[in-house]
Amino acid sequence: MIKQLEQSEKRKVIFSGIQPSGVFTLGNYLGAIVNWTRLQHEYDCCYCVVDLHALTVRQDPRDLRKRTVESLALLLACGLDPELNTIYVQSHVPAHAELAWILNCYTYMGELGRMTQFKEKSRKHSENINVGLFAYPALMAADILLYQADLVPVGADQKQHLELTRDIALRFNALYGDVFTVPDAYIPKAGARVMSLQDPESKMSKSDENPNGYVSLTDPADVIVKKFRRAVTDSDGEVRFSPDKPGVSNLLNIYCAAAGRTPEQAEAEFSGLGYKELKERVAEAVVEILKPVQAEFARLTADKAYLEGVMRDNAGRAARVAARTLKKVQKKVGLVLKTD
Repeated sequence: MIKQLEQSEKRKVIFSGIQPSGVFTLGNYLGAIVNWTRLQHEYDCCYCVVDLHALTVRQDPRDLRKRTVESLALLLACGLDPELNTIYVQSHVPAHAELAWILNCYTYMGELGRMTQFKEKSRKHSENINVGLFAYPALMAADILLYQADLVPVGADQKQHLELTRDIALRFNALYGDVFTVPDAYIPKAGARVMSLQDPESKMSKSDENPNGYVSLTDPADVIVKKFRRAVTDSDGEVRFSPDKPGVSNLLNIYCAAAGRTPEQAEAEFSGLGYKELKERVAEAVVEILKPVQAEFARLTADKAYLEGVMRDNAGRAARVAARTLKKVQKKVGLVLKTD
């Protein structure tokens, strides 16, 4: 019997959080979630729908609730087993917010001010530069450190936040002893960065103002095909990987991840063919891998009782693990522990 996160003493712990966008992109799927399904057999994995992080941007309450449940359902539809992993909603485990406050007191203003994401979101949401947006990395550190995570799957653009998490953990440990496990990055070699179909210099994102720039996991097949037909390439017509061909390289990367090809195999397969054939085959490969995901997502979202049970049971499991770390931290900093 495979041990659960709260029971295991041998397997390394992996933590990752994902924003409740409601519908994940192909970039989320190929860049992270596909890899998560492999990791669940080798590690104790904790996957969190980070709804508290989402509050740094103004949300429609009803829409946020809907997207949070859909995000969890999509994780399950993509192949994450709630019996092998701990899959839960962040706000269902109050220890995240409690530890975040304590870590705020061990995080420096200059460190938070240097965060690239804070600068970018401040520019995009200049009317709402709130304290939560500034302190976001401290909450992210709490997310990770609560579960004594050994590894955190991150893209290259997220390493800055993980480095701050490591700095906070090392600082706290230097003051109070070995309280936190200092996490390392887990960066998969393939499929780590799927770029926008319209701006291949930027990462594929649901927040892209151009809907043709991203593929949602629930996009119908005809919509997916249209988006790939409109994908940006270049004018020389040659299908090959090259730094000066970001659009073509992005399509080839997606094809490799979706069709299970190596870069060398993909280049050979498209040798002598044009961009039309490339786009069509990439679209076909993507449609094919998303079919079972979409079918399972439809089944799960129709079973409200099952999803509520998964959220309740997994949040309880996560809370028991988190409580151990939180009590240790509270004791170290001098708080009076509540008696049961």
